[in-house]
Amino acid sequence: MARHLITSAIPYINGIKHLGNLIGSQLPADLYARYLRARGNEVLFLCATDEHGTPAELAAAKAGKPVAEYCADMWAVQAEIAQGFRLSFDHFGRSSSPQNHKLTQYFAGALAAAGLIQEVTENQVYSVADGRFLPDRYIEGTCPNCGFESARGDQCDNCTKQLDPVDLINAHSTISGSTELEMRETKHLYLRQSKLKDDLNAWISSKTDWPLLTTSIAKKWLHDGDGLQDRGITRDLDWGVPVKRGTEDWPGMEGKVFYVWFDAPIEYIACAQEWVDAGKGTDWERWWRTDKGADDVRYTQFMGKDNVPFHTLSFPATIKGSAEPWKLVDYIKSFNYLNYDGGQFSTSRGRGVFMDQALEILPADYWRWWLLSHAPESSDAEFTWETFQTDVNKDLADVLGNFVSRVTKFCRSKFSENVPVGGTWGAPEEQLIADLSTRLTAYQGHMDAMEVRKSAAELRAIWTLGNEYLQGVAPWTTFKTDPDQAAAQIRLALNLIPFYAALSAPFIPDAAAELLEAMRVPDTAWPDDVRSALTALPVGHAFSVPEVTFRKITDDERSDWAERFAGTRD
Repeated sequence: MARHLITSAIPYINGIKHLGNLIGSQLPADLYARYLRARGNEVLFLCATDEHGTPAELAAAKAGKPVAEYCADMWAVQAEIAQGFRLSFDHFGRSSSPQNHKLTQYFAGALAAAGLIQEVTENQVYSVADGRFLPDRYIEGTCPNCGFESARGDQCDNCTKQLDPVDLINAHSTISGSTELEMRETKHLYLRQSKLKDDLNAWISSKTDWPLLTTSIAKKWLHDGDGLQDRGITRDLDWGVPVKRGTEDWPGMEGKVFYVWFDAPIEYIACAQEWVDAGKGTDWERWWRTDKGADDVRYTQFMGKDNVPFHTLSFPATIKGSAEPWKLVDYIKSFNYLNYDGGQFSTSRGRGVFMDQALEILPADYWRWWLLSHAPESSDAEFTWETFQTDVNKDLADVLGNFVSRVTKFCRSKFSENVPVGGTWGAPEEQLIADLSTRLTAYQGHMDAMEVRKSAAELRAIWTLGNEYLQGVAPWTTFKTDPDQAAAQIRLALNLIPFYAALSAPFIPDAAAELLEAMRVPDTAWPDDVRSALTALPVGHAFSVPEVTFRKITDDERSDWAERFAGTRD
């Protein structure tokens, strides 16, 4: 049994996330975690809310709440929605936790001791109208690189270029809208990433199995322009982890907090401590310290492409720079963007379908299947209501749902709600087993490699084989002349249902559970051997005809939803 540590990019606390966020990190991470557990591996799957920095302050101000109260409320909302989508986190933590405060300050102390923290006096943007220094994300303007008019002071969401606020054209405060900005002197701490450039380059170069998207972004940040730059890790904010050197105060840093992109990745580790402190597990260090047993852990991160630079460079710089035996990531699965109906999903701009709205419309499995089967791996993907309706109806209703309905209803009508006796297997059944075995091997290979779309395509092909078998042997016709042979055909088809449920559970867990319940199979192991799986239900085994597994989306529904979500969320 292998041990797998899985983390999903932690979502900002500033509101409910959209479907693009879901498929960009959390959902494929959950798919992989569920699959690995089903194959008998020990898995620790962690996620949390990213609660510090500008987005939290702005969202709290808009909601009219103190920022701590807002974050607590929104964490509860995000946790509930995650459960609604059946995201199987072992723990869903908070970057504002005491554990993360302590660990962030600990890392800062270790980096300082290693000579990798530098105090820098610099000029930063000060808003006269607001009476305060403006953190990067309190400033918006036009990107000098691509011309995007809503670029933020730290990064352009359109071209992903790292920016400084002074780079922006026509910059303004997002608090007051004022353009009365000036540069004033302040002191901050910088992580001397440039000193680790060669080490990071060698480490990234050794990851020959990483997706091209991941390595290309990391290499670009390492080598383009002036290369990897030292980066500020503190901010003039009230909300965040107070700046300390371990447990000691840091002279000159009073009233400042650590920059959110310094403390947020550290929450991955702190989240494991929270998991233990919540009574859900024991010994978090065996997952995160190589001197405590984590050297045999396979650590995989899932994220959107905009998060890649911080996870391939800044967070590893923190880990490596500490000179302590912390576990480094082994594989980073990154994703392109899911676009919405000709434009971008956007949390801050309320554009697209959001996770709570999606669950109001349809159960989670509909969304899980469509999003995973269209995962933006090699390029950006596009969500349209037409493709959503077409694919859900074809794959879930016509292929999987129709197979289950035909088989169980026919058996009830011609035999009973028990697995029938009679008949023997022949050439069609042997061919089906051979075809399923080939497909199962391919499916497992794609899942092991985290090839999400290819995995979905193989699973769909496995479902299709059952329908093709039924069409070929036509038990409804066979029954008229040879009821015993029809019984053998239906017996095989009934066994396909729990087989399908086991394979499909990582994608559509609720439907899989419902199918197992209908077939009165309390639990099923991963079907490594197809022949054994298709004889698992003994003659006389009772089952019940399930309700409609997946209903079709109507044209009226599609039109209504397209109109409802044509604008932006309030």
